[in-house]
Amino acid sequence: MHVTLNAHLLAAQVGYRSAGIHRYIDHLLSELAAAAPEDWRFTAMVGASNTQQYPGVHMRHARLDTQSPIRRIVWEQLIQPWALPGYDLHHALAFVAPFVLPIPAVVTVYDLSFIHYPERLPGARRLYLTQASRYTCQHARRVIAISHSTAQDIAASFDIPADKIDVAPPGCDLAHFRPLPLAEISAFRRAQGLPERFWLFVGTLEPRKNLPVLLEAYAKLPRRERLPLVIGGDKGWDYDPIFAAVDRLSLANDVRFPGYISAELLPLWYNAAEAFIYPSVFEGFGMPVLEAMACGTPVVVSDASSLPEVAGNAGICIPPHEAVAWSDALRRIYTDEVWRAQAREMGMKRAALFTWRATADVTVASYRRALNMG
Repeated sequence: MHVTLNAHLLAAQVGYRSAGIHRYIDHLLSELAAAAPEDWRFTAMVGASNTQQYPGVHMRHARLDTQSPIRRIVWEQLIQPWALPGYDLHHALAFVAPFVLPIPAVVTVYDLSFIHYPERLPGARRLYLTQASRYTCQHARRVIAISHSTAQDIAASFDIPADKIDVAPPGCDLAHFRPLPLAEISAFRRAQGLPERFWLFVGTLEPRKNLPVLLEAYAKLPRRERLPLVIGGDKGWDYDPIFAAVDRLSLANDVRFPGYISAELLPLWYNAAEAFIYPSVFEGFGMPVLEAMACGTPVVVSDASSLPEVAGNAGICIPPHEAVAWSDALRRIYTDEVWRAQAREMGMKRAALFTWRATADVTVASYRRALNMG
């Protein structure tokens, strides 16, 4: 059994590729060979500049630099098909397989934000991603989603049977995201000029993160019942309403925007915060929530999309558009020290259930189903 995987979204540079999809592929490749039978072989197809290595995985480098989306699409559709004969199964690790596919395929889909939020991509790229993903999901032997919410969305949006979809949630790197020593956290707060108590959000600044509703809820609280709010993350698209809400609600002295937060510093931010607030209305999975819980930080999330799957009963889940409910939740986490202690312990236990080995196990099982191996 020889599986080839399109891993061209692996990249080393800081930015969107070093988060999200990159991290999922990176951790999956690290565990895949260990989860499979000993006689299985894996070949990951990567860009010309990729230097990463994984146990039990052969890295096959393209001659073409596929960092740009256009070059990657050219490689994906015109060059990749010629490289596939001789393998038993192809795994398209990000949405799209070649239209001309000489062997059976499995595809991983992370979310359908390009359908539900079409404004975030240029028209040509959105059209390609939508049509190519639909075609791939309809013709692949199996589809892998990263949450049950995404699986339901794929089935409805692409008109495919729900039983064709396997759910392989991401794991959490507990060696990186973990409670840190108090002295280290205190030193970080001092270095960043942070107060002893504050609330944290981390994510791209864009409409689906629902930040104006959070700011409305935050402003409803008397100042004596709210902590400083830190909103970390790069500017995405249509972010002006967020800053407009800060101005309209006179929150400039209470809300801080530190910008992009690197993966290396994320555990320190999570540990330093008293609670993590995530009001998003649409997520393929919601990794920041899992990471915060792994660090022992209580979480408050919206009850939309995949987020209840991540938080479970360890966090507070709030209807995303009900500002009054968010205000009540913020008041509770400010005053209820017992809940914060319970949420800390329950969150760490829940985060420990999400492992990358489990992700790899589901992936290998999906390969077996794709080839009718039982």
